[in-house]
Amino acid sequence: MTFPEADTPPALQTQVSELRDEAWPPDSASAPGTFAHDPALRPVSMLLVDGATVLAALDILTKELVHAGQRYRAAGLSTVVTRGTARGKGHGRRLVTAAREAMAAMDLDIGLFTCDRPLQSFYESAGWQHLPGAVLIGGTPQDPFPSDGPGFDKVTLAGFFSAFGRSHRSSFPHSRIELYPGEIDKLW
Repeated sequence: MTFPEADTPPALQTQVSELRDEAWPPDSASAPGTFAHDPALRPVSMLLVDGATVLAALDILTKELVHAGQRYRAAGLSTVVTRGTARGKGHGRRLVTAAREAMAAMDLDIGLFTCDRPLQSFYESAGWQHLPGAVLIGGTPQDPFPSDGPGFDKVTLAGFFSAFGRSHRSSFPHSRIELYPGEIDKLW
């Protein structure tokens, strides 16, 4: 199921919040400051639902970015989570694959996001491509938040959706990509 984030039915949104709290307990050091996304990034929620139960969820955020002198219509994955009791059954991979396919149909040039290094093979198995040496720079130009900051062990993944995006693929590995999604979604 896919909804603009603000239009996600309340019963489903409650379950998504519970899944996020399960994955990132609010009192843990790994918990994001908030799960609310900046409306300027046009958040879209994708949910894998069995009956009335949310098995997995993620959000797609979009914005334009400039990289190596070129402007791209870009999107990325955020807050990807699978219900603890449903892990290991392919639900997360199915949803992440569906998100990549949905993004390819959204008139985007590229998809970019980071993940913890141990999750790289999971995302690659869903069709995403590793960008070796690439660093996403989140935050804002005045307060940058790079994915290679102290304590991070992140890798950058991508999908090249348009002919324009594919023709500039070689500019992304081993580069610093100025994403700058803002103060709310420092790195999507």
